[in-house]
Amino acid sequence: MLWVAVSAVALGFLIALEIAARGYGQRGPIADQAREVIFAPKSGTVLYVSMGLMMVVLTWRQRFIALGAAIGIDLVFWLVRWIVGAEMMYGNGALLVTLACGVIAVTHRTGRERALLLKGVGLALLLVAGRKTGYTWLLITSKTQPMVLDQYVATADHALGNPSWVAGRIVEATGPVGAHVLDFVYIQLAVAAVAIALYQLRNVAAERRFPGHHLVRTFLVIGLLGPGIYMIYPVVGPIFAYGADGGQWALADLWPNTPPAVGTPLAMPFDEFTPRNCMPSLHTAWATAIFIHSLKGPRLLQLLGTFWLIATLGATLGFGYHYGADIIAGVVFTVTIEAALRAFDRGWDHSATRLVGYGTVVFVGLLASYRYVPVEMAGRPWLFGPLLVLATASVVYGYVRTTRQWDRKADAAAPAHLPAQRRETQRERV
Repeated sequence: MLWVAVSAVALGFLIALEIAARGYGQRGPIADQAREVIFAPKSGTVLYVSMGLMMVVLTWRQRFIALGAAIGIDLVFWLVRWIVGAEMMYGNGALLVTLACGVIAVTHRTGRERALLLKGVGLALLLVAGRKTGYTWLLITSKTQPMVLDQYVATADHALGNPSWVAGRIVEATGPVGAHVLDFVYIQLAVAAVAIALYQLRNVAAERRFPGHHLVRTFLVIGLLGPGIYMIYPVVGPIFAYGADGGQWALADLWPNTPPAVGTPLAMPFDEFTPRNCMPSLHTAWATAIFIHSLKGPRLLQLLGTFWLIATLGATLGFGYHYGADIIAGVVFTVTIEAALRAFDRGWDHSATRLVGYGTVVFVGLLASYRYVPVEMAGRPWLFGPLLVLATASVVYGYVRTTRQWDRKADAAAPAHLPAQRRETQRERV
């Protein structure tokens, strides 16, 4: 019933976004995804990643068949496109195989096997739909929010030492090599996410059940809630508001060489196509989620999660896409969501309510301070800079302390004679 309810809400949400996008003369997430059954997808990597997540519910034999079918279909599409001179891209095979598994679940599976396969297919399609809804949300933010609040955030960012300007000069000094590495990490965020998710879901086929909590859930919730905040706190970023990419709409071409002077901030008009997607930084939010979930994996995954977080921070700041204020808001945003999802899975108690409530208060406090006292923050960086860092650190510390207590309770509740794998499953349930 929970999956049915979630599916119904997701479908209604997609229909609403489809209608909104059509109002602006653009395809919405439903039409855009349906088009990729035949036409060249925007990202074949995402479609194969989604199929990979779906395949965690399959046996090894079924996985090889599914992957082979997807590659074979893509080769046929590739040949036809080459002959007719159409745009070359892969991924149709992965989408068609995923949809075919959904049909097989309905027509050839029953009971628990049908539910498990439908969950796998639903997980894959939710990941794909999440990317499409993201594009539509960004379109809506640029069309409905003509004024942006960059002057407020840039002024408050003086309290943190204008980290985007500092990181921008560092990236420039590293030359093309450093820029290409950071650009790959920034664009291919899904690579690290899938590595962590596949590790967490590695036992689904054997146990015939999904774990209580995993990275994909956090990713989806971040993607669902984050764009809503863009609508009430529109910010385009330093490379646009204070850099060459902003064109005639930029206040001046200052980034990354000269931080803006402190003055009286005002909401400023901006164009109708640049997304207002800075506050909070969802790239930082997702990278933080990857890091948190990597900590329970083997050393290689821990190193991957740490590298991806550091490199993502370098890219978001160094390319001028975000202010430092966006970054710390993104960290608090993610830690609070992660705490809420873990509490939902294990059951709410006083510690969960306190942690999620505190994270929410800090997050709202950060956004309010950027909006209403940015000049005071810029005038007293020796006070407000440490306060911002300490507020963020306090949420992280509260999360670590509380979740360790939850893990100890789970370990105590799991019988000592159980194998390590089953004790881990028991921990997830508790």
